[in-house]
Amino acid sequence: MKIRERFDVLRGKKEGALIAYICAGDPTAEKTVEIVDALVRGGVDLIELGLPFSDPIADGTTIQGAIDRALTSGMNPDKFFRIVGSMNVDVPLIVMTYYNIIFRRGVKRFVSDCKSTGIVGIIVPDLPIEESEELHQCCQDSEIDLIFLVAPTTTEKRMNLILSKASGFLYLVSRLGVTGVREDVATSTRGLLKRVKASIPKAVGFGISKPEHVKKILGAGADGVIVGSAFVNIIAKNESKMMEDLAGLAATLKSATK
Repeated sequence: MKIRERFDVLRGKKEGALIAYICAGDPTAEKTVEIVDALVRGGVDLIELGLPFSDPIADGTTIQGAIDRALTSGMNPDKFFRIVGSMNVDVPLIVMTYYNIIFRRGVKRFVSDCKSTGIVGIIVPDLPIEESEELHQCCQDSEIDLIFLVAPTTTEKRMNLILSKASGFLYLVSRLGVTGVREDVATSTRGLLKRVKASIPKAVGFGISKPEHVKKILGAGADGVIVGSAFVNIIAKNESKMMEDLAGLAATLKSATK
């Protein structure tokens, strides 16, 4: 299923989208497949699979820890695409990584690997919109969404450029800084949502971990929320009830989208 199709279905049901981020390979490649299944059982609508890179500049300590564990477990692009290709889930899968990985593998090869393994979207936090043309064109040719980020500091001129190329959904960064669980929702989020004048679905990420966060953000006009660190914290414990806890948190957060 394409990303926009999933948002259209949810809009028809008057639900927001729950998007979960996990780092592939944390704690192992094999466990990643089980984790994805658990999140889907819990009600997650879309899944971002992090392809780990050694210098994750957009990520806080929680996800940096997941990336370290994944790299230590032997995760690499070849293994990443193998495990993604083995997944059998009916939710859109998105890869989130850094441009060094894509550049090193080759842009056309990377996009082709995404297409052949069922990935329908790509997020690259450190790729400026002004330098995205090659990847954007390859994604268009392969009918894969290249998802761009918009921050509270994004100028109107730059936002218009992003909106001219964006597809799938727009990733709105709720606050300045890096990823990580927060106690509250940044007040800048509501203003950012009002600034984005476009029909493309808007999903808010960075710092979301509780049902009340989800309700506030969707109430402010977002079409979806992105939750990462809260799930990664459960994975970091690597306890016997990990899958149950992941599915439980997903169910709790999903209930807040309705």
